Amino acid sequence: MVKIGNLELGEFPLLLAPMEDVSDPPFRALCKKQGCDMMYTEFISVEGLIRDADKSVQKLDIYDYERPIGIQIFGAEIDSMRRAAEIVEEAQPEVLDINFGCPVKKVVCKMAGAGILQDIPRMVKLTEAIVKSTSLPVTVKTRLGWDEKTIFIEEVAERLQDVGIKALSIHGRTRKQMYKGEADWTCIGNIKNNPRIHIPIFGNGDINSPEKALEYKNRYGVDGIMIGRASIGNPWVFREIKAFLDKGELIAPPTLKERVDATREHLDRSIEWKGERLGVVEMRRHYTNYFRGLRNVKHFRSKLVTEYDPAILHEILDQLYDYYTQDQLATI
Repeated sequence: MVKIGNLELGEFPLLLAPMEDVSDPPFRALCKKQGCDMMYTEFISVEGLIRDADKSVQKLDIYDYERPIGIQIFGAEIDSMRRAAEIVEEAQPEVLDINFGCPVKKVVCKMAGAGILQDIPRMVKLTEAIVKSTSLPVTVKTRLGWDEKTIFIEEVAERLQDVGIKALSIHGRTRKQMYKGEADWTCIGNIKNNPRIHIPIFGNGDINSPEKALEYKNRYGVDGIMIGRASIGNPWVFREIKAFLDKGELIAPPTLKERVDATREHLDRSIEWKGERLGVVEMRRHYTNYFRGLRNVKHFRSKLVTEYDPAILHEILDQLYDYYTQDQLATI
């Protein structure tokens, strides 16, 4: 049984990675329905939280059906991180997660996210301060290092465990790589096999199929897998991986009806959570992913990303479904 503190997550949990502009409550609801064992919020700026910025505060929204869930924060100043941890604790998630992995320039230039990988002692000191300031289990998500010359993740894992974190998720790339090249899980496996390490180690990076999930589970011995980009427009990836891990069964991909129904639900939940106009606009980034692989879909996508009326958007989804069910040759 994999446990984060006293939180039990099953034998081999599948986690939804925190993704900016993706892993919000509407999307998390869909992933939970498809078997995701634990999810994380989008990363939240501690400076935004302590200044009561609307966008940051809204990201604290969590719902009972999502549990267990972790709220992820990022920042570089110890006092701000402590104050943000107090705010997070009031939201009552199961876990507080620290982002030491975001590679985006506007984050790292402030020595937050993956930026702190340039100063490991500060990373450890900041983590220790957060652990001491909250009753929540603290976890960390990070990368292998800043670049290929500074891959100190095996030492980092021990030091973070020693100051009290309860689990570590590792993306198998450096900050310099961003999301390019193939994720290297070798160090992740070494950490898991280190006899000094007793906290759960979750691997992240490039898991995009049930076969690869099983291969990496067996090869590297991780306690679970965190899935990010492969879930965008495809929350079914969780059920597909679980079926293969549990029964060795490759189940059929989602039907067109499931894809359309999920898009409708995502749209409706987005509107409910963000309000009509913002919910409609922010949903636009998802249509391409939900309907990837459909031939001639550009016509429908163009209509979906320019329409503002929810009722008409549902009509367009009706038209899309009718078109592809009447012309099976139009699909791949």
